[in-house]
Amino acid sequence: MIKIKLEICTGLMAGMMLLGACQENAATGDRDVPTGSLTDYVDPFIGSGFHGHVFVGANVPFGAVQLGPVNITKGWDWCSGYHYSDSTIIGFSHTHLSGTGIGDLGDILVMPAIGRVNIQKGEAEKPETGYFSYFSHDREKAKAGYYSVHLDRYDIEAEMTTTERTGFHRYSFPASQEAQLIFDLEEGIADRSTETYVEALDEQTIVGYRYSAGWARNQKVYFAAKFSKPFSSFDTHEDGQVVKGNSRKGKKVKAVAYFETEEGEQILLKVGISPVSYENAIKNLEAELDHWDFDRVVAEANNKWEKELSRIQVDFTEPEQMRTFYTALYHTMIAPSIFNDVNGAYRGADGEVYEDDSFTNYTTFSLWDTYRAAHPLYTITQRERAADMVQTMLNIFDQQGKLPVWHLMGNETNTMVGYSAVPVLVDAYLKGIPLDKNRVYEAIKATAMRDEGGLKSLKNLGYIPADEDVETVASGLEYALADWSIAQMAKDMGKEDDYLYFMNRADNYKNYFDQNTGFMRGRIGENEWRTPFSPLVSRHMKDDFCEGNAWQYTWLVPHDVEGLMELLGGEEAFISKLDSLFIVEGDMGEEASSDITGLIGQYAHGNEPSHHITYLYAYAGQPYKTAEKTRQIMSTLYSDQIDGLSGNEDVGQMSAWYVLSALGFYPVNPANGTYVFGSPLVNSAKINLENNRTFEILVQNNSPQNIYVQEMNLNGNPYTKNYFHHADLMKGGKLEIVMGPEPSTRWGVEVADRARSVIQ
Repeated sequence: MIKIKLEICTGLMAGMMLLGACQENAATGDRDVPTGSLTDYVDPFIGSGFHGHVFVGANVPFGAVQLGPVNITKGWDWCSGYHYSDSTIIGFSHTHLSGTGIGDLGDILVMPAIGRVNIQKGEAEKPETGYFSYFSHDREKAKAGYYSVHLDRYDIEAEMTTTERTGFHRYSFPASQEAQLIFDLEEGIADRSTETYVEALDEQTIVGYRYSAGWARNQKVYFAAKFSKPFSSFDTHEDGQVVKGNSRKGKKVKAVAYFETEEGEQILLKVGISPVSYENAIKNLEAELDHWDFDRVVAEANNKWEKELSRIQVDFTEPEQMRTFYTALYHTMIAPSIFNDVNGAYRGADGEVYEDDSFTNYTTFSLWDTYRAAHPLYTITQRERAADMVQTMLNIFDQQGKLPVWHLMGNETNTMVGYSAVPVLVDAYLKGIPLDKNRVYEAIKATAMRDEGGLKSLKNLGYIPADEDVETVASGLEYALADWSIAQMAKDMGKEDDYLYFMNRADNYKNYFDQNTGFMRGRIGENEWRTPFSPLVSRHMKDDFCEGNAWQYTWLVPHDVEGLMELLGGEEAFISKLDSLFIVEGDMGEEASSDITGLIGQYAHGNEPSHHITYLYAYAGQPYKTAEKTRQIMSTLYSDQIDGLSGNEDVGQMSAWYVLSALGFYPVNPANGTYVFGSPLVNSAKINLENNRTFEILVQNNSPQNIYVQEMNLNGNPYTKNYFHHADLMKGGKLEIVMGPEPSTRWGVEVADRARSVIQ
């Protein structure tokens, strides 16, 4: 999730009524019949309603280009530029975020039109004020690598697909003397253009750039566009002024290429983007899209998705579960996204241009979210890309002096708390992802030893005083987990002094626990707590927690569950309080974060700090309760409908939780190399590993009633532990699981078989 004040437009309630009416059509009623391809189970509309904020459009796995529609509406539920409740389109932009709680991007927006229109986006419900069009979901289609929609105002069919760095448009026009393609370089999603430029190099080629300030404070996107036929004329616009000419620079430049079209004539448009220059954008076009065969690119994009989706082949009882699973897996691969050109050039965190074709540079690191499950998933299915992501983070460290916090298009946004790149890097190291371990260790230690973000007080006092800053408990707990991670890498590298130092810091979470209330809370001094205090109340960006309350944050100790158990009074007290979490109801207050969604009692699945909590029962010898809770979440808080996500997708984390939990396991501690078992939803699964091995999961007697693990066999041998190691998974093999309708009294119950925080 993302820290932001809730701003929802007044039309949302009406839009949500429309959402309910349209769900069946888009999410279940108008599907292609599956042909045996896994991409047939992907529905990009899942999560585009409620607060999912997912990207809808065309892209390839981890591609730099996300080409899709932008609604005229602005607001929190339009962070990706699109919300299913809307029926307006102002154009199709080449960059989008997926699932965030802050909006940005929406760069290089293209809109087809006919006739005389005002070259402004216009005002909702007033078509005469601009060029926007209404559309119907009945004539809209999205699948992996392809998007199309009919623009009712102009009777134009718009289709699009992509390569990694290029967007490919196909527009079917009616007969017109004034067909046009509008390039609006002013428009973005929740940002403002600061400098824009366009130039027509010839009658079929234009280039330019868009500089903007928003969440990414200094963003630069360059483009090169080629038309399939020469334009008849070319105009530039700014502030209502029209200039005949081949170039223009300003803050809000727009350009229009005019054509004469016959009925049904198709005009194709290829757009390459670059973080470096429009010359490089041309190179990207030439390298990735040197032809005009649109259908070929659609097929190639589909094949790229099929390859990535087939890394995990699963079987479910219901087709709805297949759609939910493969759309979730699809959502984990929208970002991090490529952020370099075909020649290896990229723009660094210091604004300088670097050229290095030895790796693929990435951007859009939502690390506070994705360190929990998305990045651990990549260590299973995307090890080569995970290595490049590590290299990207190390370069960011070199360029800005600390590891990325929430990095976007070469900009450090410093969004959210903690230094969440640390567990990602340590996890990669401990799991054998190729990397420079000395550089990694230098980066994680230097990041942890800074004095910003409350770290100076943490180093001196062991906690961050609540009267010094906001969200101090959330920060302190995240720091403790990351410091534990550093200690593990120090130990593995033989750095004993560092190991002891960071293990001591990892225990600092205890300084936020109040024995009298039984909760983590803001500490002002050695003997003073912040008052008033309620474990239910949440005050967004004003209290000691980050998008949560004390009920949710008290469990954020995945690196030392045994220590937390002791703080809470032992195993029975731990279980009792954990049971209460899923039952307690109460008012969080008028200032509660809008991100606290997907509630079961006080458990909030719509926000990431809760994601590991259901698996904590395994540490106390009650894995059956983990089974009950994970099945409840998978069946009630995920679906194949438009509102199929209970909170922001958060750049793949919500979906990564589902992917791993449906397989039957989850990384409670994201850096100790183990997975805790829950309740597999799959009947079978085959994970195709990059080392040419496979790990198979076969589940017997699985059903909505048979949710409890009765016994397991790993490679033909009885397996009684309620957790297993990443190293065992990567060796390949076969895990056989027998399910039943009642909790087992033997499997995963004994102390020796329980999940532990320390690797065993």
